[in-house]
Amino acid sequence: MRQVLITGFEPFGGERVNPSWEVVKQLAGREVNNNGLSDVKLVVRQLPCVFGKAIEALNQAIDEIDPMMVICVGQAGGRVDFSIERVAINVDDARIADNAGQQPVDQPIVAQGPAAYFSKLPIKALVNGLREAGIPASVSQTAGTYVCNHVMYGLLHRMQQGNSRVEKGGFIHIPYLPEQAALHPGSASMSVATLLEVLELTIFIALHTEKDLTIAEGATH
Repeated sequence: MRQVLITGFEPFGGERVNPSWEVVKQLAGREVNNNGLSDVKLVVRQLPCVFGKAIEALNQAIDEIDPMMVICVGQAGGRVDFSIERVAINVDDARIADNAGQQPVDQPIVAQGPAAYFSKLPIKALVNGLREAGIPASVSQTAGTYVCNHVMYGLLHRMQQGNSRVEKGGFIHIPYLPEQAALHPGSASMSVATLLEVLELTIFIALHTEKDLTIAEGATH
């Protein structure tokens, strides 16, 4: 049975929880039908919110699990919907320190690596499918320059290596949980129950989509 790796992060930036891990951890051990051919098992891992170590932990999990697909999930406090990331850029530029006290500025993630990598998920099919299910979703044009972008770039760089068996991979940002938003007045939120349903649907669509849709999801600014 092939496996799918789903990752979330530990809390950071003074938050007591990270919605990505609160949701992802509930998927551990579940099985999903893979396009009518076979079932795949979901395996989950928590990543540290630490530059360098996050990619190391991700690569260790990929080596151990040998997944066919990897979806990394992170918190994006202030965003109003389920954000499917389009691109990761080769730079760490931290506005705040990570959980190890590191605060890199204008540093490449991979020395001499490409300036950017595009997601290897069917990003527009995902957004379209989620909207059809009544879920607020969008294609995001930036994953930031913090540890989330760091991990997304690391994943896509790993997928470019000749020995990688990961077929699909990318990154998703999710809003605060309600208990977090209560401490950030005016911020949007989604409950764990809702986020879990959305992530399950996201995994299903990603597994069943071989060719992405060609629909406009760009931005004017």
